[in-house]
Amino acid sequence: MTIDKRLEALPHNLELLSLGTKKHDKQIAQLSTLVTEVAEGTARLLRVVEVHEHRLERPR
Repeated sequence: MTIDKRLEALPHNLELLSLGTKKHDKQIAQLSTLVTEVAEGTARLLRVVEVHEHRLERPR
């Protein structure tokens, strides 16, 4: 492939790269949201466990 053909293909290749990058950015944002939701749910469950543990430890 000659340098001229490579230069001609460059805008198309950059557009494909840009589209792929946008897609990955969106996926990363979705994963970040999911991780945040999981962390928040885990923190809520931890609080429930602590409350139940406290109930089990107190004398009756």
